[in-house]
Amino acid sequence: ATRTKSADVERADSGIGQMPARKWRNRASETLSSLQAWEAHRPCTDCGERELPVETDLQNCNQRRADLCEKCRKRRTERKESVLEFVNTEASYGEDLRIIKEEFYLPMQAAGLLSQEQLLGIFSNIQELIDLNENFLEILQEEIDQAFDQGDDDLVTVCIGEVFLEFVNMLPAFQTYCLQQSSSVNMLNALEKEKELLRIFLNVSQNDNTALRRMNLRSFLIAPLQRVTKYPLLLSRIIKATTEYHPDHGSLREAKSRIESHLEHINMKTKQEGNTWTLRSFRQDSKKKREVINIEMRETALKTVGWLREETRFVMEGSLQLAQPPDGQWVKKGSKTLKFQNMQVLLLVNMKRVSESSLESAEPGPVKDAVLVLIRDKNNGKFHLLREPLRLSNCIVSTDPDCDDTFELIEIRREAFVFRDSDRARTHHWFRQIRRYSRELGSWKKRRNALPNIMISTPQTRP
Repeated sequence: ATRTKSADVERADSGIGQMPARKWRNRASETLSSLQAWEAHRPCTDCGERELPVETDLQNCNQRRADLCEKCRKRRTERKESVLEFVNTEASYGEDLRIIKEEFYLPMQAAGLLSQEQLLGIFSNIQELIDLNENFLEILQEEIDQAFDQGDDDLVTVCIGEVFLEFVNMLPAFQTYCLQQSSSVNMLNALEKEKELLRIFLNVSQNDNTALRRMNLRSFLIAPLQRVTKYPLLLSRIIKATTEYHPDHGSLREAKSRIESHLEHINMKTKQEGNTWTLRSFRQDSKKKREVINIEMRETALKTVGWLREETRFVMEGSLQLAQPPDGQWVKKGSKTLKFQNMQVLLLVNMKRVSESSLESAEPGPVKDAVLVLIRDKNNGKFHLLREPLRLSNCIVSTDPDCDDTFELIEIRREAFVFRDSDRARTHHWFRQIRRYSRELGSWKKRRNALPNIMISTPQTRP
């Protein structure tokens, strides 16, 4: 009884009388009504519109998919179908590649129907395409499986554009195959007329091998060309069904632009080599033209240094102004006394592969080498090297406070170069990147610290 009275006293002395309590309950009731009204007209999580259908049934309301309006529901369904189409067609393309190898290449090699040189002429770099497809498809399938495991039935978290950009290294492999396609078909036609056993093998395979689906070898050899030209269409479908606020929207557009630029470049190379066939033509705009030029410069640089494509990173590339001072006294007189010429400059880094199967998407290994490739502006349809690449391990990079719009690169015991960009901030960015690899790889860093200053002929002390 004593405890009950104590509790009553506490409630009576709590400071909330009957009138405030009623007001509190009324306010709570109004808040609940407001929340229910907002719940009935809350915005769509994708587009922000407030045109959601009002659900009277609580169970249906809870089951409504991610609070979407009808337009966004359809868009998510279309995007899911487009993503699955991309992955499924990539898997089908991979099956065709494996048929080329297992049903044609290996049997012809084992039976001695063709020499190794003839096989290479017909099948080109088919093994490289198989390896790229397997790795690309594996990452795509992991994205799909992870989304389903996390309850993302609409595959909203799947970013096809990001994955495609990670494997953009496969586009030059398509280029190699496409440029050899015409000669491959011509060689196959000639050998089929010449070798009776080869002709019998191809006929029997087409008619009796159920794995070939009554298709001949030429139909399978064209599969990489069909696949690379289908990428822009598949990416366009995903872009159309992807809201601009989606984190993959920008990557999808960049991926589509990259593949279209490579297709234009393949067409250009095909015409230069005198072939009559071309891949599907795409509208050229200024951005694509610049990208095609960049592709050509990268190919020139790779061919010059002789590195493997999968081990090479293009850290920076672009136009710089270059001058070669006759002596080290130009700093006193200023950079205005130097004669600059426009040059295309590419900073390439050779990365050690972590494993034999590692691709561009894998973690980069330590740096083996870094070079600066200097290319003259395009002349007569071709690029020309100014000189052999500058190996940064043999260079010292410095700047001077009195000439902060330039930086100097000195090749030990050889030449000196002064670089600048039209934009001062970009000049400093070039300087920091080149100095980084010069210091990391330079053999002089193992000697005494004064050596870089000794090698520089100017009297000023440079950082």
